[in-house]
Amino acid sequence: MSQEMHLIKKKPPFDSPVPNLTDYETARAEFRWQLARDALDGKMLGDPINIAQVTVERHAQGEWRDRIALRWLARDGRCEDFTYAQLSELSNRFANLLQSLGVGEGDAVFSVLGRVPELFVTALGCWKNRSRFCALFAAFGPEPLRARLSIGRARVLVTTTEIYQRKIAPLCDQLPDLERVLIIDREDPPEGCLDWCRRLDASDADFSIPSTNPETIALIHFTSGTTGKPKGALHAHAAVIAHHHSARLALDLHPGDIYWCTADPGWVTGISYGLIAPLAMGARVILDEGDFDVERWYRLLQEQGVNVWYTAPTAVRMMMKYGAEVAQRYDLSALRFLASVGEPLNPEAVTWSFETFGLPFHDNWWQTETGAIMIANYRTLDIKPGSMGRSLPGIEAAIVERRERDAPRLIDKVNRTGELAVRCGWPSMFRGYLGEEERYRHCFADDWYLSGDLVRRDEAGYYWFVGRADDVIKSAGHLVGPFEVESVLMEHPAVAEAGVIGVPDAIIGERVKAFVALKPGRVMNEDLHRDLLAHARRRLGPAVAPREIEARSDLPKTRSGKIMRRVLKARELGLPEGDLSAIQSNGK
Repeated sequence: MSQEMHLIKKKPPFDSPVPNLTDYETARAEFRWQLARDALDGKMLGDPINIAQVTVERHAQGEWRDRIALRWLARDGRCEDFTYAQLSELSNRFANLLQSLGVGEGDAVFSVLGRVPELFVTALGCWKNRSRFCALFAAFGPEPLRARLSIGRARVLVTTTEIYQRKIAPLCDQLPDLERVLIIDREDPPEGCLDWCRRLDASDADFSIPSTNPETIALIHFTSGTTGKPKGALHAHAAVIAHHHSARLALDLHPGDIYWCTADPGWVTGISYGLIAPLAMGARVILDEGDFDVERWYRLLQEQGVNVWYTAPTAVRMMMKYGAEVAQRYDLSALRFLASVGEPLNPEAVTWSFETFGLPFHDNWWQTETGAIMIANYRTLDIKPGSMGRSLPGIEAAIVERRERDAPRLIDKVNRTGELAVRCGWPSMFRGYLGEEERYRHCFADDWYLSGDLVRRDEAGYYWFVGRADDVIKSAGHLVGPFEVESVLMEHPAVAEAGVIGVPDAIIGERVKAFVALKPGRVMNEDLHRDLLAHARRRLGPAVAPREIEARSDLPKTRSGKIMRRVLKARELGLPEGDLSAIQSNGK
C-alpha cells in the first residue's frame, strides 16, 4: 500500500481551544497579507513595524504585562521566570546599552550563547535599536565563528568567558570590525571585554522604539552552501507578520499556550519559532538549557504542562529508539499539537508518535531563505505520513522545471518530480545574501523563488519531498529520492540512521548506495547485509532499492543531526568536502 493511502485522522479535541484553521480551502481563498498584518495590532501594512514591538511591547503595555513570557530551565535545575514586563525592561536597558556604545541602525550585533535568557534580551534590545541581530551556534569551532563574524561585520559580540577565551580571543586580530565583546557570566571579564550585567544594570530602563520601516533589516541567518563560504541571509522586521501567521495556522498556537521549541537559538528555527513567533502569539516559551535526555524531556513535558511541542526528526527517532513504554510512564495529556522541523520526517515516526502520544507529529517545510513555514500539515486536516503537507494560506507554491535562459516551466501533472518554487511577496522572504548579490539573484526567476528542493505533488495537493536538486540520483532513467530510500531502510529493526547517495556507474548512470548506522548490539554480517538488501528491494522495487549497503558508525551529520549526503558522497568518491563548519565534531 502506498504512503498516500495511510491517512491519520485528526484526534478529537479533549479540552482544547478551537483550531485557528477550521476551513483550509476558505482560508486560502480569502487570505490577504493585509489581514495577517491587521491581526497584529490593527495598523495598516505600510505603517512602521518592529519585531520587538510586536513580540513584547504590545503585551507589556497591556493586560498581559504580568504574564510569564519566558521560563528558563537551567542545566543545574534552577527555574527562572520572566514576564512580558520584565522582558520589556531588560531589552530597553540593552537597547540603551547599545546606544551608549555608539551602535545604531544597521550595525551588526552577534551572540555566541547557549539556550539562556540573555540571548532573548540581546535580540529584543537589538531590534528596538534597529540594529541587526545574528545568533551563532555556541558549539561552533573557531573557524566557522571567524567566517560568520567576518562576513556579518559584527561590531558587538555577546558571549561567555569560556567561549571568548577558547574560541574568540585568538581570532580578534582577524576581525577588524569587532569593537566590543560583552561577557554575561563574570563581574571581572577578560581584558578588553565588558561586563554585560553591570552595563545592563547601569542603563536606563526606558526606551522609545524609533519608527521602523518594515523593510529595515533585523536578522542575519547563516546557512551553509554545498560549496564555498556560508551565506548570510538577510530578513526584515516585516518577517514577524509571517512568523505570527504561520504560528497560528501551522502550529495552532494560541495566546497563553505553554510552548516548547527544542531548537537551539543558534539556528534559524530557534529564533523564528523559539523566540519571535511564540512571543508574538502571547505564549509562554519554555527555554531548556540542557541537552537531550529522553527521561528528562518527558518529565519536562509533564511538569511544565506543554501544549505545543516543536522538535526535530532526529529527536523523534531517538525517542523511538527508547520505545513507547518510556513515554507511557509520564502524564502528557496537556499536549495538543506536535510538529517537527529541520528535515523530512520519516513516515514511521509519524505513525509511532500517533500510537505513543495519541497525536501525530505534523511535518512542515521551510528554509532559512523563506524565513517562515511555507508548507505544513495542519491540525484540522488528515496527515499523509511522509508528506510535507499543503501550502500555507497566503503562500503560492508550484513545481517547476528550471531553464537556463527562459522563465521556469510549471509542472502541472500530479506526481511529477520538479523543483519547488514559491511566488515572491511573502513578508519573511529573505532580502539578500550579505555581499553576494549575484548568488541572491540566482535564487529567483520570473517572480518565483527557486528553492533547490525537488518535490512532487499528489492529486490532493500534498507535497512530498524527493531530495535536494544536487542529491537526487538518476539511475537507469529513474529519479531516485534519497529520503525515500532512507525512510525504508530505517523501518528495518537493525537500522538507527541511514544516508543514501548516487555512485557513478558506467551502465546505468548512477547506482544507489546506502550507508547505515546500526542500533546498539547489532553487527553487520553477511546475513544482515542480505536481509537489508532484500527488505529494501521488497519495499522499493529493483529500480529504486540500493545495490550496495555499508555500515558506518560515523555518518557525517550537521550539529542539528541531519546527515550530510554531500559529505558522504565526497568521501566515497574522493572529492572536496566543501564547507564543514556545520558538521558535528564527531563526524569523521
